[in-house]
Amino acid sequence: MKTVRESFKVHSTGVQPTFHNVKNQVQEIVTKSGVQSGICVVYSHHTTCCVITDESAFDMSMTGLETLQQDLVNVMEDMIPSYRTEGMYLHPGPKAIKFADEHDENLYCAHNTDAHLRSSIIGRSETIVLIDGKLDLGSFGNIYFIDWDQRRARERTVMVQIIGE
Repeated sequence: MKTVRESFKVHSTGVQPTFHNVKNQVQEIVTKSGVQSGICVVYSHHTTCCVITDESAFDMSMTGLETLQQDLVNVMEDMIPSYRTEGMYLHPGPKAIKFADEHDENLYCAHNTDAHLRSSIIGRSETIVLIDGKLDLGSFGNIYFIDWDQRRARERTVMVQIIGE
């Protein structure tokens, strides 16, 4: 049994939820690992990001997201509205604000409760079966790393762990 762990960076816009199609980067890591049969876990340490598998929608919305991605954003906006006014959510409370201030964090950026809630509902990882050294995603499947945090642009790390032989 072989275990391989690697990571790579993606850049989020901070303007709206950012969807990164990471299928090709993950497949490159799988190919380089030499594992033919096993599992590949794609995950995020970032608590405002999540990982999903979905197909390409082909069509684009006026926001620049694929239509299926925009539909997901719209559903999440209905369920968990974007943080627009102070006090909209209990988080961040006075202790969290104090902690952020003591660590030179931008206090505006601490108000990203919506991103934390969305990520916790969807989940921060996906496990994909490997068959003959390929990700078993079906004909149209992709892997999306989603950054729900709309407070600022930033670099994010995509984690990949492969287990198999």
